[in-house]
Amino acid sequence: MQLPNPVYLAIPGFILLLAAEMLYGRRSGKVRFEARDTAASLAMGIGSLGTGMAFGFIFLAYAGTVRPYRVADIGWSWSAIAICFVLDDMLYYWWHRAAHRVRWLWAAHVNHHSSQHYNLSTALRQPWTSAFTPGLIFKTPLIILGFPLGMMAFVSGANLVYQYWIHTEAIGRMPRAFEWLMNTPSHHRAHHATNPRYLDTNYAGVFIIWDRMFGTFVAEDPADVPKYGIVKNLASFNPLIIAFHEWLAIGRDLLRARSPRDAAGTLLAPPGWRPDGQGETTDAIKARWTAAHQGGDIAA
Repeated sequence: MQLPNPVYLAIPGFILLLAAEMLYGRRSGKVRFEARDTAASLAMGIGSLGTGMAFGFIFLAYAGTVRPYRVADIGWSWSAIAICFVLDDMLYYWWHRAAHRVRWLWAAHVNHHSSQHYNLSTALRQPWTSAFTPGLIFKTPLIILGFPLGMMAFVSGANLVYQYWIHTEAIGRMPRAFEWLMNTPSHHRAHHATNPRYLDTNYAGVFIIWDRMFGTFVAEDPADVPKYGIVKNLASFNPLIIAFHEWLAIGRDLLRARSPRDAAGTLLAPPGWRPDGQGETTDAIKARWTAAHQGGDIAA
């Protein structure tokens, strides 16, 4: 059985919702757009579709290597799809958390965070280079359990479609029960923020419950309005710079590495790590902020 790719089906809806948000933002002033930034995000989205198709064989080759060790052959059913969706979302949480904590993974994911605006076009700012990271290993449990690859592709696409609508400032808070269980614009605004309070939090794709369970949830605070982007923002709207700037930085740091430890740290330590211990990691930024606020509860 082969289901259609939800992302392809959703593209017309993406465009219509983006146009509606732009119109709403122009009339209300509650959503900010910058023409060059929006164009860069659209270019990144188009490029991501192309690279995804071009390098899809890498995942197929990996899955083909792992599948002989599967413990079952799960057939197609609505219950199997639902279970696969929930498990995939939990694995997405752990991949996403690693993508903020391991520089090699961050090199691709940073593209998505590089916009200093937060609107539906930001959702389309997707990476071109995920195939060159070890991120696909996070799909291994689903392969081992015996879920069909077509089902895995379908639920992964559905997860991505869900995340589109949460990239907006047009929606404040959803009903309390929904906010408790599901990822929402409020939760994801915090995730995209560079304020120390919000760094490395709210990794959820669909279900924010994972962050609540694993200690990474932080609520958006009206007194600490999110500021978007990355710790050191790019001074460019060039899609090539957006897509490859961190890879080039990693390459420079590897050339300067004086030992295998330095090289391993460059790839596997958190972004901002330096061999001399003077790096500006998110841990260091948050520690200074917490100390300045007298150790207050940042997860309030």
